[in-house]
Amino acid sequence: MESKDKKPQGPYGRVPSGGSQGNEGYGYGGYGGYSPYSAYGYGQGEAITHKSLKDYLLILRERIWYIIIVFLVVFGSALIISLSLTPVYESAATVQVFRHNPMVMDVQQVMDSQVRDAEDLNTQVNILKSETIVQRVAARIQGDDLQKFLAPYIVAGKRPPAATSVLAKNRDVIPQRLSLIVDITYRHPNPVLAAKVANYFADEYIAYNAHTLVDESLKAVEELQARADEQRKKVDDIANALQNYREKNKLVSLDQRKDIVTEKLKNLNDVVTQDSSNLQAAETRRNQVLACRKRGANLLDLPFIATVPAVSQLQQQVASLKIAVAQLSERYRPKHPQMIQAVNSLEEAERQLKQAIDTSAAQIETEYQTALQNYSDAQASLAQQETDSLSLDRYGLEYSNLERDFDVNEKLLEHIIERMRETSMTSSVENQNARIVDHATPSGKPVVPNYLINLSLGGAGGLFLGFAAALLAAYYDDRVKSAMDIETIIGLPLVAIIPEVKRMGSPDDMEKAAVSKESHAVSEAFSTLLSSLQLKEESKNAKCIIVTSTVAGEGKSFISTNLAETYASHGSRTLVVDCDLRRPAINRIYHLENLKGVIDICTADASFDDVIVKGVKPNLDILPSGGRSKNPTQTLNDKSFAVMISELRKRYDKVIIDTPPVAIVSDALLILPLVDGWLYSLFFNKVARKTAQFTAQRILETNVPCFGAILNGLTGGFGGYYYSHYYHKSYKQYYVTKSEETEGPGHKIIEPEEGKRRSKR
Repeated sequence: MESKDKKPQGPYGRVPSGGSQGNEGYGYGGYGGYSPYSAYGYGQGEAITHKSLKDYLLILRERIWYIIIVFLVVFGSALIISLSLTPVYESAATVQVFRHNPMVMDVQQVMDSQVRDAEDLNTQVNILKSETIVQRVAARIQGDDLQKFLAPYIVAGKRPPAATSVLAKNRDVIPQRLSLIVDITYRHPNPVLAAKVANYFADEYIAYNAHTLVDESLKAVEELQARADEQRKKVDDIANALQNYREKNKLVSLDQRKDIVTEKLKNLNDVVTQDSSNLQAAETRRNQVLACRKRGANLLDLPFIATVPAVSQLQQQVASLKIAVAQLSERYRPKHPQMIQAVNSLEEAERQLKQAIDTSAAQIETEYQTALQNYSDAQASLAQQETDSLSLDRYGLEYSNLERDFDVNEKLLEHIIERMRETSMTSSVENQNARIVDHATPSGKPVVPNYLINLSLGGAGGLFLGFAAALLAAYYDDRVKSAMDIETIIGLPLVAIIPEVKRMGSPDDMEKAAVSKESHAVSEAFSTLLSSLQLKEESKNAKCIIVTSTVAGEGKSFISTNLAETYASHGSRTLVVDCDLRRPAINRIYHLENLKGVIDICTADASFDDVIVKGVKPNLDILPSGGRSKNPTQTLNDKSFAVMISELRKRYDKVIIDTPPVAIVSDALLILPLVDGWLYSLFFNKVARKTAQFTAQRILETNVPCFGAILNGLTGGFGGYYYSHYYHKSYKQYYVTKSEETEGPGHKIIEPEEGKRRSKR
């Protein structure tokens, strides 16, 4: 057996030496002149990464009945509802809202109803929509009008609805854009009542605003009268209090006393400022001394200590003594009398210097305490003087406040009396802030139902929901049906598409469709498959090929037998081996007994000549399974099975092995290492993509070359839309029909070249 592990691996198994370009590789190119992408909206050699518009159209076409049924239901519902609705008529009254109220007198209104912006206009619109206007309109509908008004809304056995609720529900207020015009519309089955009620709303809105202005003016007059009486009493009380205060505190010479206190306060303020400056300077020097002592520094580093005369003089003396000691130390030893005297003098000078420094520091502390005491005394004097000044100012402030209150309240009293007179005059004049532009008139055409809009919405909604239902069904439809499903999702190259077999007698006849000539499209499909396998060196030279599938019923036996017969018809010595030891089918297809076969070779050492059925068709032999095995895995794992495959390679040009589905049992995986490659059968619109993908990946992990996937059972209906380029009805003229095969000598089909030769004769 040839080694399969030395060749480079492609996405579907081993890649032949020809690379992955054109028809020689396992990339996304065409296979035997056939490009599966063209059938799904993609050109030859073009990678599939997303669905095109054509793909979605195919999805919708496949589920056209979803769209039709949903459309008919929605459209029919819209039609039935429209026909069952009671006709309703609409009338509209137009009102103009004034920006300013008419000015009868040049006085300020009590209530400002001026319309300045959109918020003011919306306020008027909301007044029109208010419950108050609704109640006022309801009060105007009486007698026969009320009975006619409520009649369409009365339901037998139920309490009649309130007129206000009906009015509020069917009334609408619509302001016209970029204007102060407002439309008041009302809907009712009676067109006359609809117009009358719309006019009622306009009238009551204008009357409500006018009455509101008058009522507010009358209320304002009453309130102003009460305020005037109260204000007059207040003015009298303030005048009396002002006179009593002046007499009690003797404030005749208030200004002279205030000048004396102010001058004294100014002088004390200067003293406090000077003492504050002295205190800050003394405190600064004190803080520097404390800081030096805290960190152990020499106080002589402070300028105000070093410049003290006593300290400065002692510093010079210490420096001179240090020089003398240094000079004597060069001549005498430390215990020499002169040396001892000089050292003692130096120590005495240093002690005096330290004492002088301490004295200076103590003097700084004393200066700080003195400055602090002076500042405190000055502040106390200033505070006392300020208290006296404030007391004097308080008398003057209270007096000024009383005087100011008197002036203000006196002017306020005059203003209230004047405003009360103006309001009293305007309360007798009724102003309107709006007018009716157009009165409502009965309409001759109902607004409900609107058949055009209802049916348009029903049709559009039906189409939308129908498309949504179709796309939703497609979203949950996980079955394999397109080249993109096989090549992109499952990950296998599509090498052939087998159309659905029709007009065949039995399932066994369907398995032999390739040679029976009952379906020329099927025959051509297997010829295409054979051509695709011949184009690639690896599949062309393969002697032993496995045919398997994902689940049962995908036509693996159908493909095995018909591919074998196609090889046989092209002159290859071919053998079909039924390795489905659980549910053998090859013997049923050819009406053979299944008494001996693979099981006998592997377990009973039967000879090949005894079990192989020879001459079933020209160049075609059959090796049945020999029954059903109780332990197929053990049989296929036995060394005798590998020996059998090796022997069959020597006897035949092509060995086609039919195996059980991989998703159900693992029998095919046991056989894969013994063969040259495998074909994968997928039935159109049957197996789930995820299941097929998982199963195919399991097989690909064995590193046995994949010769391609075969889409089986392509229907003439929806399947034709996915692959219309491959099985178009116009191609039938290229097929030799059964009647043409049986024509007599006088009706022989003439090939083009032969026709030319006859014409020359």
